[in-house]
Amino acid sequence: MITQPGRHRNVKAGGFLSAQTRRILNKNGPTAYTERLSPGETFIKQLIDFVRRHPGLFVLTGAGVSTDSGIPDYRDQDGSWKTSTPIQGPAFVRSESVRKRYWARSLIGWRHFGRAAPNAAHHALAALEELGYLRHLLTQNVDGLHQRAGSRAVTDLHGNLARVICLNCRQTFSRAVLQTRLEALNPDFLNIAAVEAPDGDARLETDFDAFKPVDCQACGGVLKPDVVFYGENVPLPRVARAMDELQQSDALLIVGSSLMVYSGYRFCLRAAELGLPIAAINLGKTRADDLFRFKISANCGATLDRLLAGLSERESA
Repeated sequence: MITQPGRHRNVKAGGFLSAQTRRILNKNGPTAYTERLSPGETFIKQLIDFVRRHPGLFVLTGAGVSTDSGIPDYRDQDGSWKTSTPIQGPAFVRSESVRKRYWARSLIGWRHFGRAAPNAAHHALAALEELGYLRHLLTQNVDGLHQRAGSRAVTDLHGNLARVICLNCRQTFSRAVLQTRLEALNPDFLNIAAVEAPDGDARLETDFDAFKPVDCQACGGVLKPDVVFYGENVPLPRVARAMDELQQSDALLIVGSSLMVYSGYRFCLRAAELGLPIAAINLGKTRADDLFRFKISANCGATLDRLLAGLSERESA
């Protein structure tokens, strides 16, 4: 039975949970939890206790949450780049050739990125919110998969690739609609084979001179994905709102992020200043390893599934 462990819980025992959350809890019942023992079992129990003692969690997620959805991440387990440095925002704004290269690669990469579906990690975090353990979710990802999994209290720190913004008139448009326009103007690029890259990109090196980007339908201005590129700053009001949510939370849980970029790392620094306990689930090292009470180096989805199983087991005991 699900009971109320603290002041942030908002779902009581009974039939008020979504079908998705009930499926997760039924799948991860007591037997499923106790039979999946491993050398890391102590850390799983520590994670369960951490969540139960701090039910108003602020969760910060990164690319490691979405890799099981088929979206590649930028860094390896040592925090180093897997590929060349991503596109820089200032270069995109000032250079037509950079924009051609970006949109040509995006034209190909979007076909895979746009079909990505939420995985076990996204669904587990949505369930934690519905059960009242998760107060707010701040994601560095731009794929919108948390919202599609059912999470509601979400801040997209770096924006969302589903939107495109005009740099002149500031109107926003659907990226899916833009894809149709790009394909109509660039049929010769549609059959080019390429390997998927992070954030709807594709690893493609070819002559981009013939590629035709599309302009804003309202004013003819330059279109840009409504995301924060490397070399750009997160809007200050967005940061301030997220910091306010952190200050009202009981603890910080990092899921699937190396925290190598300051935009995410600063939330660990602030949590430490506030005296909030910090824990992490991430494969490989992070920039904030010295701030964690503990870290579980394991797959995000599998670990969060086991967390839910353990919470369900202990609350039904």
